[in-house]
Amino acid sequence: MGKKVFVDLTHPFSAEIPRWPYFDKPVIDNAHTMAKGGVLTQKITCVMHTGTHCDAPRHVMEKEFDGRRARYTHEMPVDAYTGDAVCLPIEIERWGLIGPKHLEAACKKAGIKASELEGMVVCLNTGMHRKFDDSKEYYHYSCGTGVEAGRWFVKHKVKCVAMDSQALDHPLHTAMGNNGMTRMNLIGASGKPITEEYIEQFGEEAYAEFDKFTYIKLFGREAYKKKFGDLEAIGCWGTWEPCHKLMLGHGIVGVENLGGDLDKVSGKRFRFYCFPLRWYMGDGSMVRCVAEIDEDDLNDVPDRTYTYGGCI
Repeated sequence: MGKKVFVDLTHPFSAEIPRWPYFDKPVIDNAHTMAKGGVLTQKITCVMHTGTHCDAPRHVMEKEFDGRRARYTHEMPVDAYTGDAVCLPIEIERWGLIGPKHLEAACKKAGIKASELEGMVVCLNTGMHRKFDDSKEYYHYSCGTGVEAGRWFVKHKVKCVAMDSQALDHPLHTAMGNNGMTRMNLIGASGKPITEEYIEQFGEEAYAEFDKFTYIKLFGREAYKKKFGDLEAIGCWGTWEPCHKLMLGHGIVGVENLGGDLDKVSGKRFRFYCFPLRWYMGDGSMVRCVAEIDEDDLNDVPDRTYTYGGCI
């Protein structure tokens, strides 16, 4: 057995960091400089959901499933995002919807039973962290989870889910598609809205999973109620970030934009450390995510390098 080492699972932060399509650009300025004041003091203005960050329940909902008001960051246990972990290697097509079959297959590949996940942090390595950039490929065409994956995490009583993609949910479950008050239905690479591109590629029935009104049109209100009714019952739009809400509404917190040297721990078990700011009434926080693992267990892959914003 080798010594314990720490592996950074965080994307580097800068003013040029890639960010979600409607987030403001981070502004980094100096309050003091060496030449003027003999010290360097910087100030940052940015959305807390920039880069590698965590979500609190209040970020996406007013009520949790037990009827309580959705909790803020300061109301979560100090170790809510930290614990024994496993990194599941997810194999899925571009823009695919991650479901139980993908998660079960990843557990088998990692040598862990789904029944062993109770109380653990589950990291998902979909390969999207390697594409982290200000690009349609990373944001519009990411794979992601949905209602069925959310129920799987709840069923297996995991503690936290850390994703290496743009959000816990598939992009079409977010406002990039046709969901929520801020729905953008962004234009894709073809010049058509991404919702239309998805239908052309996967068909309208597959797309209905992401669109409340299409689902009701194709399958009826009763089928919609059966699939999304528990979300609607607590005031949530069923197809709008359902994995977020199923998890967070049951006390399972999430981390998004996991990155760094994630490939070094893919398929492995380790100790995962992630702490948000102790932010009173916060909706989440930028975080530093780190894996503690025996160095003999590391995968033999090159160190991660970054090129966005001129970084090398």
